[in-house]
Amino acid sequence: MKAKYIIPAVIGSFAIAYVSDTSVSDKKLFGGTTPKTVANNEWWEETDKKFQAWPRTAGPPVVMNPLIRQNYLIKSKDES
Repeated sequence: MKAKYIIPAVIGSFAIAYVSDTSVSDKKLFGGTTPKTVANNEWWEETDKKFQAWPRTAGPPVVMNPLIRQNYLIKSKDES
């Protein structure tokens, strides 16, 4: 009995949240533009090169952002 009220309310709240998020972030409801650092792939590549070039003082080299790369350890060509 209570599920017939709860399930539509949850679905409706997700629909309202989706429409609100899309209109504010994608359609720029309040104005503004996407930052150059987000929209420019060259910036991402240069930043990634900078992070990978940092010297490490302890342990083997690892990827600075494992969520993008999905490989957690970088093996040098000498080890393989």
